Amino acid sequence: MNFVLHGYAVSGGITVGYAHLVSTARLEVAHYEVAPGAIEGEVERFDRAMAAAQDELQELKEHIAPDAPQEFAAFLDLHRMILNDSALAVTPRELIRARGSNAEWALVQQMERLTARFDEIEDPYLRERKSDVEHAVERVLKALMGGAHTSKALAEATASEEQKLIVVAHDLSPADMILFKRHRFGGFVTDVGGVTSHTAIVARSLGIPAIVGLHHAFQTISEGEMLIVDGERGLLVVNPDPVVLAEYRERQAELKTERQRLKRLKKTRSATQDGTPVELFANIELPQDTAEVLESGAEGVGLFRTEFIFLNRKDLPSEEEQFEAYRQVAEALKDKPVVLRTLDVGADKAMNGDDDVHTMPNPAMGLRAIRFCLAEPQMFLTQLRAILRASHYGTVRILLPMVAHAHEIDQTLTLIQQAKSQLEERGQPYDRAIQVGGMIEIPAAALALQIFMRRLHFLSIGTNDLIQYTLAIDRTDDAVAHLYDPLHPAVLTLVANTIQTATRGGMPIAVCGEMAGDVQFTRLLLGLGLRNLSMHPSQLLPIKERILHTNLSEVQAAAQRVLRNTDPAKTRDLLARLNS
Repeated sequence: MNFVLHGYAVSGGITVGYAHLVSTARLEVAHYEVAPGAIEGEVERFDRAMAAAQDELQELKEHIAPDAPQEFAAFLDLHRMILNDSALAVTPRELIRARGSNAEWALVQQMERLTARFDEIEDPYLRERKSDVEHAVERVLKALMGGAHTSKALAEATASEEQKLIVVAHDLSPADMILFKRHRFGGFVTDVGGVTSHTAIVARSLGIPAIVGLHHAFQTISEGEMLIVDGERGLLVVNPDPVVLAEYRERQAELKTERQRLKRLKKTRSATQDGTPVELFANIELPQDTAEVLESGAEGVGLFRTEFIFLNRKDLPSEEEQFEAYRQVAEALKDKPVVLRTLDVGADKAMNGDDDVHTMPNPAMGLRAIRFCLAEPQMFLTQLRAILRASHYGTVRILLPMVAHAHEIDQTLTLIQQAKSQLEERGQPYDRAIQVGGMIEIPAAALALQIFMRRLHFLSIGTNDLIQYTLAIDRTDDAVAHLYDPLHPAVLTLVANTIQTATRGGMPIAVCGEMAGDVQFTRLLLGLGLRNLSMHPSQLLPIKERILHTNLSEVQAAAQRVLRNTDPAKTRDLLARLNS
């Protein structure tokens, strides 16, 4: 049956493909009684799902890349061992027979009994094995909840480049998204999430259509169903009829032609019509993203989110591993600047598969970003040494996230000096004049900018968190996503004053949040005085085209009118005129 679900568009474009459900054992599964005569059939269904999960793990192991870390194979072996244990391989079968229940419910019931025991273990390493049990069970659940359709979807998806798999999930963490970067999916849709959650940000970095906040997609869509993800309007079309499909195929072709046209601007100098230069940089999550940065024609990396190197693993990356990752980016960019943001974990980005961050009273305002790093000085020193060592191989800069107090800057500068001394003792080279900047993403920092300007070399406005903290809106929560408003007068005042104060003081300032990559805000930001923007590589050429067609004197006057206005409806009308 053809139907449409509405959500929030987080990554533009259109894709047609087949649903690939990514289940989570933390979701409630259906519980129903199985007829006495069908119980043995249900046990056999459970056995088939267990066998399918084991086969999938074995196949994954056989296709591990030669240069992949050894932990990958060990990780897969651990999951196979968990599934072989009688607690999961045998006990659910007994539950099916004893209670006449369906296989999914029996499996999750047993999983919950097992994971409850892990919570009582004092040893942190053993306690973390709880997530391995959950992940192994999730693989079996996926097989139980539609695995029979998966092979059909895969076969049809690989038969044509246009027919790709579309991930459908209740929720995806940023760590999940990083894993999906290694696969060629056509799109992502989730029931929950906000447009500026880190999951959405990583989805945008993949350059594929994505929608969040669909609410009931995971429950209503079956594995292998045909989907159209309209990342322009936030629409998910399920089982489209031939007329709708033909219309979207035509729109796909138009968008492809538009992308090809924009590629001609790659080597064009970024400047307004009156010749004022505007620097365009790229945001990345992993070293392999540099290929896309170079392809986009960016003038450098304005934001390297280093925390993504720390995700999807049980241990911390060593200094050597971090150094190699940072050096790889610095060398790839040659003489172009690379701004490395120090570890920014917490809120929706948990390390080590750790769920503890979500049990904090308010993780978005808890021990995260620079606060977390300063609470773990040895870990922080390891990263600082790795960054400093990489600075010998290119133009590397350090960016500190979520600064709010002068003492945070002072403590960090002391640690940087300590890291420098340690490298000098080893005889390892680094850039002695490396620049250190700070992110302005807390209203307190925007309102007390002079404190930071006296201590730092450059500033970068993180609009995502600045809006979140100014409006008290959890940007990962779709229940309040409609209140997330970049055009709120308080937000615009903070952004404008920060740009103006920094510019008057001769302090370089950029915007690296999602506003920088949204073409509807380009002229507004230019009119407010911004001359440096950093965004995902896929967003750079549309932004450059808007800059090339901008008359600076006109947008400066229009931006001031927007800034003075306090009526939300009129603000949007003024912005529309600015972009006409």
